[in-house]
Amino acid sequence: MADRTIFILGASRGIGLGLVKEFLARGWQVVASERSRSDALHALESEALRIVSCDVTRPDSYAALGFEDGQFDALVINAGITGARHQDAMQATADEVADVMVTNAFGPARAARTLLPALRDGGTLAVMSSLMGSISDSSGGYDLYRTSKVALNMLAKGVAEQHAAARGIAVLALHPGWVQTDMGGPQAKLTIDESVNGLADVLEGASGAGFRFVDYKGDELAF
Repeated sequence: MADRTIFILGASRGIGLGLVKEFLARGWQVVASERSRSDALHALESEALRIVSCDVTRPDSYAALGFEDGQFDALVINAGITGARHQDAMQATADEVADVMVTNAFGPARAARTLLPALRDGGTLAVMSSLMGSISDSSGGYDLYRTSKVALNMLAKGVAEQHAAARGIAVLALHPGWVQTDMGGPQAKLTIDESVNGLADVLEGASGAGFRFVDYKGDELAF
């Protein structure tokens, strides 16, 4: 349906770029952001794709985008870094903790809050989380990355209950699976196409206010 529109924040490569391709193929109008120029993203330019520039760690950059109220049917905040190579809470410096928490948790939550008016009533807001953000499922290790995704889930649930519920907006924390990206590595089980096809199905099928932590197949995950 060509009248449906989605904004994907963080679309220069990997899963974000894959989502752009998938939603264009499904007939959506897409607005996609890059932090610096992505030739792969610009190669997709068409009447159905608008490319903007912003950085999830810089609130002024997405606040200045000038979106209209109710412009989008769906918003996807796709931003994340692994963090320091050592991933050890015992070694982590204050700067290393701040970097991963701002990029993976507080930046996406601020972007969600700032951009929420641009989402129509009854629309869908999604943040890119991870199974590593499940306390129930945690096996330990990857301290910095895991705790940032736990924080993201908590902040997303707060957005759902305090800001999105009254407008009937569904809020999703998405686990894309273990995907063959720069972060996931070539040994990962899923291709980008497999992951984004499932994620797009989940996004298209979402409805009703409330928070859900789900994977790319739509299965509920323990929080």
